[in-house]
Amino acid sequence: MMAPMPLARVFTLIEPGPVVLVTTHDGKRHNVMTISWTMVTDFTPTLAITTGPWNHSYAALRKSRECVIAVPTVDLLDQVVGIGTCTGADTDKFERFGLTPLPGSCVGAPLIKECLANIECRVVDIVRRHNIVVLEGLAAHLDRARRERRTLHAVGDGHFVVDGPRLSRRAKMRAKLPPDV
Repeated sequence: MMAPMPLARVFTLIEPGPVVLVTTHDGKRHNVMTISWTMVTDFTPTLAITTGPWNHSYAALRKSRECVIAVPTVDLLDQVVGIGTCTGADTDKFERFGLTPLPGSCVGAPLIKECLANIECRVVDIVRRHNIVVLEGLAAHLDRARRERRTLHAVGDGHFVVDGPRLSRRAKMRAKLPPDV
């Protein structure tokens, strides 16, 4: 039987994408923040995150107009949570959480060595009314040797779910696509 649910809690039903770490560089030092609201906007490398002035990294993101979206895996859960519960205003998060910054090929913000993947991005729009930062992917890096590949998904109130086995229906979907795709 269906029961009423508070509208303020519907975010726990629709999870937008994996929890990511977003790195920035303000001209002096690197910082990293945890972001649980991410999305792909279409089939091109256009992505979006939700953040705003309440995050210390937001000023660097607005000023530099670039960042890296790093995709952590389940083995980094405690670092991901820790990064999200302290501020870069008074904490070197790379040092505190044992993360290794690597130089990017297109942006000044660092890649994170310990993550499964890193996407170098340029800010193309900031929709302030909704605190959405629209990003264009410039370069992507994947650690193919990394054994752990399960990503984290925040479902609210400090709870996470983890990717499970992949289920493929590619052959069935391909049959419906035009031959030139």
